[in-house]
Amino acid sequence: MTHPTSGSRPASGPDQPGGRPDRSANDTGTAGAAGTAWVLVLAAAAQFVLQLDFSIINVALPAIQRRLGFTAAGLQWVVTGYALTYGALLLVAGRAADLIGRKRALLVGLTAFGLSSLAGGLATSALLLVVARLAQGASAALVAPGALGVLTDTYTTAQARARALGVFQGSSAAGATAGIVLGGVLTEYLGWRSVLLVNPPVIAVLAWLMARRLPADRRGPAATRLDLPGAALATTGAGALIYGLSEGQQRGFGSAPSLVPLLAAALLTGLFVLVESRSADPMLPLTLLRDRARRTALVVMVLLGGVVAGYVYFVSLYLQRVRGMSTLLTGLALIPATALVMAVSILLTRRIQPRLGLRRTLLLALAFVGVGQLWLSTLTAHSGYATHVLPGIVLTAIGMGLAFPTSSVAITSDVPPALRGLAGSMFVTAQQLGSAVGLAVLATIAAARTGRTGSPATGYALSYLVATGIVALTALAVAFLFPRTDDRHNPHD
Repeated sequence: MTHPTSGSRPASGPDQPGGRPDRSANDTGTAGAAGTAWVLVLAAAAQFVLQLDFSIINVALPAIQRRLGFTAAGLQWVVTGYALTYGALLLVAGRAADLIGRKRALLVGLTAFGLSSLAGGLATSALLLVVARLAQGASAALVAPGALGVLTDTYTTAQARARALGVFQGSSAAGATAGIVLGGVLTEYLGWRSVLLVNPPVIAVLAWLMARRLPADRRGPAATRLDLPGAALATTGAGALIYGLSEGQQRGFGSAPSLVPLLAAALLTGLFVLVESRSADPMLPLTLLRDRARRTALVVMVLLGGVVAGYVYFVSLYLQRVRGMSTLLTGLALIPATALVMAVSILLTRRIQPRLGLRRTLLLALAFVGVGQLWLSTLTAHSGYATHVLPGIVLTAIGMGLAFPTSSVAITSDVPPALRGLAGSMFVTAQQLGSAVGLAVLATIAAARTGRTGSPATGYALSYLVATGIVALTALAVAFLFPRTDDRHNPHD
């Protein structure tokens, strides 16, 4: 029951015509074999490192500003620089991984990531550190779709892929929280440079293991060249969007430095769609977006990406600025949520999906996230961690643990082998751009409320109430747009 145009898919997600899964010598359909286990461990480890690095630098920002003489406006580029090149290059890097091979993309990306981390850790000026962070983001853009492509190459049956993607998403959550805790410890005892210099030795070991343990790239009927016009439009469009959002947070969304790039992003996106629809060999074949399940799952990732970025950000600010917790204690306070995301992603989602189907699993996930965000919207300056913060982050974490692996299954299923790197980059791009847009909007709303009331807690509470509305809209999109055939099909069949 294939569906190149109808938009309904069997939940088992066969990759080949006629419904036969694409199997290789490395694919057993389970993670039990030693070869496939290595693929899962190494791909998850790469994702862990990327998420760790994204969050670990935030803790060290005050120390970096003091040591390198950053201005307040310039300091944001230590974070924004990474996000800018990462988000802007994801689609292009995913297509490049399809062309050069996913294993090769992983190794090249990791090597560049390690070298740029070393350069950042040894930086003697603000400019050198920002350049190193830009290079880190560009390197990470090649690693993320390469890792997802390797996973989907290896795990082609629905049950095995759900399990593998659950572990992959669990490692993302673990890396983000570990970055907060480890960043506090390293900055406190070894200085800010250690948060970057910790990367090269870890990456050296990881790259060595990948070179030895990952299977050789299997070249499919991929395109022989990169669609340069499409690549240029995708990169500049995403970059303009992220830059405009960053400037909007700093200067206001009505300012020229924000409004001009945002308008440019809209124009470039329209041109990208036009160019790709007319290209004989497009970078992003628009046929991939004809699938209703894939389209809806991408919408879920965009909207939910903003919610999850906001909820972690505002919980961290609330615990530190309102409740007076240290950075280290704040990281420890987020561990229950991280542990739950990992446990649900790895242990529960793969059992729930076959029974409920992708659509109902997503609806269940969104119900948990929505209740969690609504609970957090009741925060006041005097709310306790155990009574108000913990229940909210636990409920949200359960929902995220269900939603992200399920969305990734919907996005990467039924993708031809030659486009799996691109499919992985679509998933990560949706999450990354959603995080950028969502956090910018929620932070602006929170700041406006705080400015009127003088209480940061009221701003954070309002941001969670808005996030609850976003989750409700996401649930409506899933209920009405996601194909119902997935609810009736059992992936075990």
